[in-house]
Amino acid sequence: MGRATFIHVLALSSLLILFPTQAFAQLKQNYYENICPDVETIVRNATAAKVRQTSVTIPGTLRLFFHDCFTQGCDASVLIASSGSNTAEKDHLDNLSLAGDGFDTVIKAKAAVDAVPGCRNKVSCADILTMATRDVVMMAGGPSYAVELGRLDGLSSTAASVGGKLPKPNMNLDQLTAMFAANGLTQADMIALSRLCAHTLGFSHCNQFTNRIYNFSKQNPMDPTLNPTYAAQLQQQCPKNVDPRIAVNMDPNTPRTFDNMYFKNLQQGKGLFTSDQVLFTDSRSNQTVRSMASSPQAFSDAFVAAMTKLGRIGVKNSQNGNIRRDCSVFN
Repeated sequence: MGRATFIHVLALSSLLILFPTQAFAQLKQNYYENICPDVETIVRNATAAKVRQTSVTIPGTLRLFFHDCFTQGCDASVLIASSGSNTAEKDHLDNLSLAGDGFDTVIKAKAAVDAVPGCRNKVSCADILTMATRDVVMMAGGPSYAVELGRLDGLSSTAASVGGKLPKPNMNLDQLTAMFAANGLTQADMIALSRLCAHTLGFSHCNQFTNRIYNFSKQNPMDPTLNPTYAAQLQQQCPKNVDPRIAVNMDPNTPRTFDNMYFKNLQQGKGLFTSDQVLFTDSRSNQTVRSMASSPQAFSDAFVAAMTKLGRIGVKNSQNGNIRRDCSVFN
């Protein structure tokens, strides 16, 4: 083997190590056109019905999708219930805050799909979660976009697989960028997807950020990057020794709307988590935040592109996946 050929093979091998899930090549738009033609309408209607019942459905579904994809890939493994012999992903500490309404959305949409005789057991739970995520974004005022489908459901779900895979509220830019890069996503993708973790929709429990308003450092009890007025509001909502179950809106201005207000908030020092505000305070990401704050279209385009890439992570095929009859239980 010549040197050039060896280097080429080595490069390809490195890519396979970094991105071992090239099975996303099986994904395509309108995948179910000849299998279950009305599946997207069925899922959208079921999701809309759930949203009408409770607005928590929107951030709950968004976070569920992100947590699923970042753990073992977009394979609905986060939906599996724990058993006597296995503690599943959903019961890992990092997933305990996931709202039950997100899980319920997938369960109800799956039931609606399987109620159609020709569709029964032909649509994966992973694809249903993907479609429902797109739908809640649209229902909250965000962009409507075509989704790639054709995923199969994973055959494994363990709490041990979750550790270190999900962003933490106190992460810095280097940590966040590295975590997303490990999943084939750029820093710009990471910034566009920051709101997917319910940082523009939904809420956070006080114990996730009280260190920023009470115990930041000996010199500064309050994080100096926080807007003082906003910090005072947070102190009112989350007094010292508050019940950790108390929660506040992640976006203090438009908490139920999917818009680019998140980035405008960062410019004003109103990022709830350190991992939010650092996107603006760090010069390496500041310009991307400014661009998305000034242009809803720039954010929308970046978000759709990043969502497409996110949905390709860890896609399972017939060798390592199947279509579950019950999304919470392996076949």
